[in-house]
Amino acid sequence: MITHRGLLGLSLICGVAVVWSAALIVALAAGARPFHSAVAVGVAALLTVPGFAIGILSNRRGYRTRAPRKLWDLASWVPPHVPVWAALLAGVIFFGFWLSIVLAFTALDGKPEVRDGRYVLQDSNRVIEVSRVTYERQMDHEQQISLGVLGAFAVGGSFLCAARATDHDG
Repeated sequence: MITHRGLLGLSLICGVAVVWSAALIVALAAGARPFHSAVAVGVAALLTVPGFAIGILSNRRGYRTRAPRKLWDLASWVPPHVPVWAALLAGVIFFGFWLSIVLAFTALDGKPEVRDGRYVLQDSNRVIEVSRVTYERQMDHEQQISLGVLGAFAVGGSFLCAARATDHDG
């Protein structure tokens, strides 16, 4: 089993992933693309996945969790020693990432592709030629979706690892 210090470290790494993803989403929304999509999403994934996986496993083993008894009761989702403000803060940040995903999905007009040197959007059976600016904006929306998903998982990983690390009864 991983130590409390190790869990705190993974929580911090997931916290870095939250900040990384959020900063890149804000940059994309502002029209800037500081990193290539593969780099931005790859770094977010490398920072997120280990902490999220360990957070799930350590909480599952440590608390012998089951489905919550009441869906609307925060105490059934959060270990008892975790302050309510921390759970609410994690929920608000998670909701922010979810909102960025929804907004990016609604802005998608099709799958951006380059065919014969032309920029096109493919939507169902239609192929529409678009400008490079429109093509790049659609690519930004796709990147925003990926970063939003990873950011939301990073919030969960950070919360779960910190919750388990700060429980001194387990």
